[in-house]
Amino acid sequence: MVNLIERQVSGDDMRVLVVENMIHSDLGQVGVALGEAGAEIDLRRPFTGEALPADIHAHDALVVLGGEQSAVDDHIHPYLPQLARLMRAFADADKAVLGICLGSQLLARAHGAENLLGQTCEFGWHDVALTAAGEGDPVLNAAGTSFPIFEWHVDTFTLPEGAVRLATNPAVANQAFRIGRAAYGMQFHFEAGTRVVEDWNRIFEDQIMGIDPHWLERYPEHAARHAEQADAAGLALARAWVRTVRRVETDGSEARKLAAASA
Repeated sequence: MVNLIERQVSGDDMRVLVVENMIHSDLGQVGVALGEAGAEIDLRRPFTGEALPADIHAHDALVVLGGEQSAVDDHIHPYLPQLARLMRAFADADKAVLGICLGSQLLARAHGAENLLGQTCEFGWHDVALTAAGEGDPVLNAAGTSFPIFEWHVDTFTLPEGAVRLATNPAVANQAFRIGRAAYGMQFHFEAGTRVVEDWNRIFEDQIMGIDPHWLERYPEHAARHAEQADAAGLALARAWVRTVRRVETDGSEARKLAAASA
């Protein structure tokens, strides 16, 4: 049994570990919410060879962003098993965790789920709906019972044992889930507000043309229909997740066990 002491974290001492998994990741709406809270961000890019923290104790929360790799591409990105263990250690210590797209797939992997590769292609704004559990969840219900949100993925996962499914749509059963108090996996890119989407349109033009040859020419129409509502939903989700961040302290012996789990 881990002896945990929780307290609310003010912006002045909130320290959040953010892990990027590819170039041109963007905290977007999550960055806005963290900035509003006055959080200190410790950004790591392990895909460049940068080291992940050896333990969980210097940070109050963990955000893991998306990437072009799968959650099990260990042969290409050998840091992935360590990152999955780190996510599990944060969650086990009752620290807030947020996994977005690839990050959600890694959180599912960390808790024993199966990663399903290449089975579900979604790109662009799509509607998601909350489950009954999601309607009662303090983070997901901040966005309303259904909302359009940006998607870009081909992989998904089974629901981890003990997780609560919070959002779904016809294409992907597990659009969002929670483990414990505040470990959230969100398959959709709620961090990607209009600014981020338009940056991605420019940066990843060739890739997007291969997915949907008409996306760029029809983008103004798509944006007029969905962008404002998606931006509002994304920022509401980001602000609600930031409110889950707590300072968690452990006794010395359990701290060493948690550090070993993330090593």
